[in-house]
Amino acid sequence: MEPKWLEWAKSLQAEAQNGLTFSQNEFERERYNHILDIAAEMMASNSDADLAYIRDLFQDVEGYMTPRVDVRGVVFKDDRVLLVKEKSDGGWTLPGGWADPNETPSQSVEREVIEESGFQVKTSKVLAVFDRAKQGHTPPFPYHVYKLFFLCELKGGKKATSIETDGVDWFLESDIPALSPARTTVSQLKRFFEHHRNPDLPTDFD
Repeated sequence: MEPKWLEWAKSLQAEAQNGLTFSQNEFERERYNHILDIAAEMMASNSDADLAYIRDLFQDVEGYMTPRVDVRGVVFKDDRVLLVKEKSDGGWTLPGGWADPNETPSQSVEREVIEESGFQVKTSKVLAVFDRAKQGHTPPFPYHVYKLFFLCELKGGKKATSIETDGVDWFLESDIPALSPARTTVSQLKRFFEHHRNPDLPTDFD
């Protein structure tokens, strides 16, 4: 679970952002910007992030606050799962990333898998819809995130790294490497191996 201070800070950020989206009153907007500053200071004071960096993140947000959507492809070959190695932290993860506008969730995950691993896939089932804040990911993230995990059928292609990945490989459940904890957790992978062994399991969700 994420720390309570982060939950409070994200709630303040969302309320302030929503207020700025709908309010035209100069004095109300001033108050909402002050609340946004408080949220940024809470995040910076309780983490290693620089205050200016947090404020820049908040400035990039437009419109009504809703959770961001992260999509991940779960691809099996025999009893091995496809993982890619992130350049940013050196950890392994299920291929994926942010869903893009003008794409369905399945299109987004199929694109992410081929971009990060070189393999062509076709989505076949939603394995899980998780709230990142409840899944034990580290470090905490300044936005609320929903994570969508899709079972994908391997259709072709070959190993290929990308600007974000410098490793692509297949792993047994007993051989899971050091993961990128911001993206994928051991408990998630173990659950997806259960889905692989028992295809009739229903979709998991928080």
